[in-house]
Amino acid sequence: MPFHLHLDEGDLLRCRFALSPLGETQAAVRVLAQPERHGYHLPWLRLIRDAADGLELGPLWLLMARHGHNPDFFSPPPPGPVTTFEEEIAGVRSVDPEVARQDIALSLANRPELLHSPTGQAMLADPVGTARDLADLLEQAWRVLIEPHWPRLRALLEADIAYHSRRLAAVGFERLLGELSPQLSWSDSTLTIVGTRGRHTRVLGGQGLVLIPSVFCWPDAVSGFEPPWQPAIVYPARGIGGLWTEPADRTPQALARLLGRGRADVLCALDEPAGPSALAHRLGLAVSSVSEHLSVLRAAGLLTSRRYGHQVLYERTPLGIALAVPEHGRRE
Repeated sequence: MPFHLHLDEGDLLRCRFALSPLGETQAAVRVLAQPERHGYHLPWLRLIRDAADGLELGPLWLLMARHGHNPDFFSPPPPGPVTTFEEEIAGVRSVDPEVARQDIALSLANRPELLHSPTGQAMLADPVGTARDLADLLEQAWRVLIEPHWPRLRALLEADIAYHSRRLAAVGFERLLGELSPQLSWSDSTLTIVGTRGRHTRVLGGQGLVLIPSVFCWPDAVSGFEPPWQPAIVYPARGIGGLWTEPADRTPQALARLLGRGRADVLCALDEPAGPSALAHRLGLAVSSVSEHLSVLRAAGLLTSRRYGHQVLYERTPLGIALAVPEHGRRE
């Protein structure tokens, strides 16, 4: 059934974007449960396969029903735009026991065989211990699945927010929602999400809405966050099709001869806006070298830059795009 969020003027004034390292970790755990649905992430699945075999993710998967409520307390909307994983996981460990118990009960409610099983009853009887154990599992998953790749993932997520922030200014909230996901639509102060899970109607009442891009939630937009959490929508980030492609593999040889391999690779890596650190990690170069290449490319009119939070993000100008993406996809 469709999920309806009713927003008033105060909610619209409090809409914001945010990144969630913990949310990406939870979504990555879900991908491991159904890898056949996530062809875009096959390179990542191959990279983490051996390490992931050492994770015991059963208790998390037990609560991650494909349809129905998933506990919000182990992946709540982040309180700020650049919340760290450490800050988020500390919130899981300190969750109110009654909130955790109710969240677990909602997750198990549609599966009586689990609700009344010894495992389900043990989770409900000790919500503090359950929250602690789940937090430990999520931290292990973060270290193995996400943290080694976080600079690349963060760069794409930040680029998505930068792009959609500009689109919000250009086309307004109603048009933006449809661009975030075809599952989202707006009519008569109501945001409708089709194909999601959770309760079916919620009046925001001035709390505002958090918009969270995700690499691993594709192809779904997800909502359903229950009180006391702030309402949120997790939507597929732009650009995941090329996320695991090495930039050097996409650099035209003619461009490398013209600019030099390092500068050409940096230019071609900027399919989405990114900062020097993320590019350096992705390209395997020193940050100082990438910064120098960026400065030269910017001075030549191939890049532009702007500040986002504590970072400077670079993106290609029309001339830079013309050089990096030859007509009809030719690479020579």
